[in-house]
Amino acid sequence: MPKLVALDNQAHGHLKVDPTKVEEVGADLHMLPVVITEFQKLVVQYPIVLSKNGQTGRFVCVALMGFEEGENLFWYGGRLDGIYTPLNIARHPFFVGHNQEGSDNYIVCIDEESPCLSELHTQALFDETGEGTAYLNSAQAILAELIQGETQTNRWIQTLLKLELLVPLTLDITFENEEIKKIKGLYSIDEDKLNSLSGETLKKLQDEGALQAIYTQLASLGQIYSLIDKKNQRLSQGSQWFKATGE
Repeated sequence: MPKLVALDNQAHGHLKVDPTKVEEVGADLHMLPVVITEFQKLVVQYPIVLSKNGQTGRFVCVALMGFEEGENLFWYGGRLDGIYTPLNIARHPFFVGHNQEGSDNYIVCIDEESPCLSELHTQALFDETGEGTAYLNSAQAILAELIQGETQTNRWIQTLLKLELLVPLTLDITFENEEIKKIKGLYSIDEDKLNSLSGETLKKLQDEGALQAIYTQLASLGQIYSLIDKKNQRLSQGSQWFKATGE
């Protein structure tokens, strides 16, 4: 259970982060929240879909990393086998907090229970004068990109909803071992409705930067086949895979 507190150079001056353990936070995540500013990096490897919170009805963009709870098909050999590490993994053990509820004043928080933390070798957060190190500055830049990206992503999703472009995405998959998996609860963009939009609307989407993200999301769906291939490889390896990953 995360223990989030505001980062402080006095209270946390002794802490260090082991970068080799950062990716472990995503080892058992089958879906990971992503933001529109990283779509171009995600599309080369991850399927990008939308998920809807059953209680709030709020949509979020996610990278699909597995087909069931606790399954990350990119986690192999004790590391994330990916070209790009999504921001919501790379930011650990840091989080964004608010000075006051509803405030736009952000503060950097740290998970004091994170397995990434260490008091030994690795990356220090503060130097001997209490100033943030280059490593901490890099982490803060990731958090800043997430804040900006979440704002843009929410605006993009609202545009999709306004134009009624979101459609349920059901995956019917038969793996090589004849296991059948039907995945519901995901959403994508309705290509038929997209193609029926007026030129004026498409131009507006282009001017807003929303159209490129739409096409990138649709293109990323091709990575589902790559994900299926990863699943088939894992099924065929069986116990050898568990030995390779150290599980």
